[in-house]
Amino acid sequence: MNLIKASISGIILLALIISLNIKFGAVPPLGKFFDPNAGFWANAETSEYESFELDLQGLQDEVTVYFDDRNVPHVFARNEHDLFMAQGYIVARDRLFQMEMQTYDAAGRLAEIVGPQLLDRDLNTRRLGMTYGAEKAIEAIDADQQVKEVVHAYAKGVNAYIDQLSVKDYPIEYKVLDIEPETWEPIKTAYLLKNMTRTLAGRNNDVRTSNTLQYFGEDFVETYFTQKPELNDPIIPTSREWDFVAEVPQRPDSLFVPAVSKVIDPFPVPEGIGSNNWAVSGDKTASGYPILANDPHLSLTLPSIWYEMQLTAPGYNSYGVTLQGSPAIIIGFNEQTAWGTTNVGSDVMDWYEVEFKDETMQEYRHDGDWKSTSHRIEEVKVRGDETVMDTVIYTHHGPVMEVETANEGETVYHALRWIAHEPSNDLKTFYGFNKMQNYEDYREAVGNYVAPSQNFVFADKAGDIAMWISGKLPKKWAFQGRTVSDGSDPAYDWQGWIPTDQNPHIKNPERGFVSSANQESVGPDYPYYLDDDFAPYERGRRINDQLAEMEDITPQDMQELQMDDFAYTASNFIPQMIEWTDPSGLSDLELEVIEEMADWDFMMEAEEIQPTVYQLWRNNFFKAIFNDEYNETDAELRFPSRDIIVEMIKKDPELRFVDNINTPEQETVEELATKSFKETINRLIDYYGEDTETWLWGYDIDNDIDHLAQIPGFGQQDLFSSGSAESVNATRGGNGPSWRMVVELGPEVKGWGVYPGGQSGNPGSPNYDDMVDPWRTGQLFELNFLRDDPAEYKYHIKLNPSE
Repeated sequence: MNLIKASISGIILLALIISLNIKFGAVPPLGKFFDPNAGFWANAETSEYESFELDLQGLQDEVTVYFDDRNVPHVFARNEHDLFMAQGYIVARDRLFQMEMQTYDAAGRLAEIVGPQLLDRDLNTRRLGMTYGAEKAIEAIDADQQVKEVVHAYAKGVNAYIDQLSVKDYPIEYKVLDIEPETWEPIKTAYLLKNMTRTLAGRNNDVRTSNTLQYFGEDFVETYFTQKPELNDPIIPTSREWDFVAEVPQRPDSLFVPAVSKVIDPFPVPEGIGSNNWAVSGDKTASGYPILANDPHLSLTLPSIWYEMQLTAPGYNSYGVTLQGSPAIIIGFNEQTAWGTTNVGSDVMDWYEVEFKDETMQEYRHDGDWKSTSHRIEEVKVRGDETVMDTVIYTHHGPVMEVETANEGETVYHALRWIAHEPSNDLKTFYGFNKMQNYEDYREAVGNYVAPSQNFVFADKAGDIAMWISGKLPKKWAFQGRTVSDGSDPAYDWQGWIPTDQNPHIKNPERGFVSSANQESVGPDYPYYLDDDFAPYERGRRINDQLAEMEDITPQDMQELQMDDFAYTASNFIPQMIEWTDPSGLSDLELEVIEEMADWDFMMEAEEIQPTVYQLWRNNFFKAIFNDEYNETDAELRFPSRDIIVEMIKKDPELRFVDNINTPEQETVEELATKSFKETINRLIDYYGEDTETWLWGYDIDNDIDHLAQIPGFGQQDLFSSGSAESVNATRGGNGPSWRMVVELGPEVKGWGVYPGGQSGNPGSPNYDDMVDPWRTGQLFELNFLRDDPAEYKYHIKLNPSE
C-alpha cells in the first residue's frame, strides 16, 4: 500500500514538475517564472544604480556612457564605429524585448514565438511583401559602405549585450513567453524600418473608392473626396510658385471599372496616426533665433516607441529620440540644426486587378501579352504546431492576393504596387541629419529618403527654416490609383519618380513659419498628383492661425501650442446643430446640456462634459445622414471626412442624403439634429448615469497605454486626459503624441522633450513609466545636451575594448 501511495505521489510530483516547466497558452511555465533566482523576481530594479566597467569584444577604443536623473544615456565615443556599437548595446540593455518583438512582427514571425493565434497576421505580413521589402532594403544598405558599417556596428553592440545575458537576466517578457533572445542580424534594422512604412504608408482606399464610385456615382466622389473644404490650408502655402516643367503621365481616355470586391485591409490604421511639426523664424521669436517643434502621433505603448539618448563622437553630437533597432537619432537636434517629421498623405499603395491565363497562375496579361509570374515560398513556423508553407505569387506590380467579390462565390486577384517593396537606404537621411550643419546639408539628406514619405521640418542656428515633403513619390496622372487599377494596361503602371527638387518644399517663407499636420501637402497649382486622402484641415489650420498671430515667441509658447485642445470642426458644427435642434420636445436635463453646449469654448478639456456630448452627437448625426444608404450594400464604401461633411451639410441642409430612404417621411436636418441629440443623451445616461459629472471627457476619452505585447498589468489604463483627434493635442483612444519636442536654436541650442513612458523597458524598473504623468499634463523636461564629459554625473558605464 505504501508503495502504491509512493508511486502515486511520485506521479503527481512529476506532473507538477512538468507543468511548472511547460507553457500553456498565455500562461508562462510557472516553475521558471517564479524561480527566485532566475524568474520574474530577478527583474526588480531600484532607482539606485552603480557605475561599472565592462570589456566588449569589437570595440576599437574606450566609450563612456553617462546617465542623467531620468536615466537618459549620453554616449561619448572616440570614433563612430564605437559610437554606434555602444548605441546598440545600451538600447538593447533597456529595450531588448521591444526591439525583437517589432522585428518579429515585421518579419511575419509572431506565430513562431506565440502560437497559432497569430498565424493569420504573419501570413498577411508575408503576403503583403514585408520580407521581400526588407531584403531589398538590406541590399541597398549593404551597397552603401558608410551606412553598412553603421548598421553592422550597431548589430555588434546588440549582440554583445545578448551574449552576456544569463536566463535570470532575460527581460520579463521572455520569461512570460518562455523564449530566448536570438542573434541580432543587420536585416532586423531593415525590418524595423519597413514596419514604420507599414504603419505610416500601409493604408489605402482603392477598393472602397471603387465601390463608392459604382454605388453613388462620380458626383458623390467629386463632392466628398475631390473637392476640398474652404478652410483647407495646405502645408506648402498656395503662394509658392513652381518654376519647373512637370512630366505628368498621360491619362487613359476611359477609366477601368473594377469588380465590386471586399477590401484588403489586414492592418487597419486608426485615426491618430499622424503628427504636428513647425518651425518659426527668428523674426517672430523673443530670442531672435528659430524655434522648432515636433510631436509625432502614433499608437502609444509601454515601453514607448521612442528611446531618448545623446550620441557624441568627433564631428558628431546629436540628441533626441531613436527607434529601438535603428542607429542614429531619428528626431532631434545637434549643435547647429534641429529636425522633425510628420507623415505625408501620398498614394504609394495601389491595387491592380489581375487576369491570369489559367488556374496555374503562371502567366498574367499585361500590355497585350502573357507575362510570367514569379513565386516566393514563405516558410511560417508556428509554435506548438506544424510549419506552414505559403506560396505568394508576384507580378511586376508586386505580390498577389485573392479577393472575394460582391457576388457570392466569385473571386478576383489583386496585385499590390507598394513603396515598401522599393530598395531603400533611409538611414542615410537620418545619419545626414545627425551631422548636418546647414540648409545645404539638409537638402542633401532629404534627397536620400524613400519611405514612408515624410514632411521633414528644419531649422538652423544661422536662421533658416524649411519644410520638405520627402520620399520617392511616383509620377501619376490625376487621381491615378485612387480606385483599383487595370493590371493589364501599362497606362496604370507607375511612371517613374518625381525628382527630389520637384517635391513640394519651401524655405524661409514670408509668413515667418513652416508647419505640417498631415493635411493636404500643396494647393491646386502643384502639377503632380500626390493623393486625395489627407487628414482633415483642423490641426493644420489651428496651428497656422495661432502662429500667424504670435510674436516674441518663446519655447514655453510652443509647448503650450502642442497642448492646444481646440476642436475646429466642433466650432463649425455645434452652433449650427444647436440652431437646428427643436427645444420644445427636450427634457429638463437635455435643455440643461444644450445650454452648456451653447456656452462651450470648443476646447476638448478633460474636466468638461461638452467634448463627450459633441463626439457622440456628431457621430450619431453623421450616421443618421448616411447609414441608410451605406447599409444598402455589403460592399465596403469610403466614408467622407468630418470636415467636408460639416461644410456640405451647412451649405445644403436639403442634401439628398438627409432623407432616410427606408421611411415614407421626408426627414429634415432639424429632425435629425434633434433626434440624434436625444439619442446621445439617452446613451450617455445608460452608460454613465444621469449625473453629468460622470460624463467628463477625461473619462470618456478612453486613453490607454497598453503593453507592447498586450501583457495584462504591464500598461497604464484610463488616463484622465484632454485632447482629441481633431486638436493639436491629438490624444485619443491609445493614440497620440508619442514624443513632444521643442528646440530653440540659440544663442545656445536648447531642447525640451517628453514621451509617455520611461527609458527602461522593464516593468519592474522605476524608469518604466515615470514620464507618463508629466506627458499627460504637458510637462516637458529640459534635455541635457552635453558638450563635454560630465564629471558630475555619478552613474556611468565605461566600455573598454576586450583584450
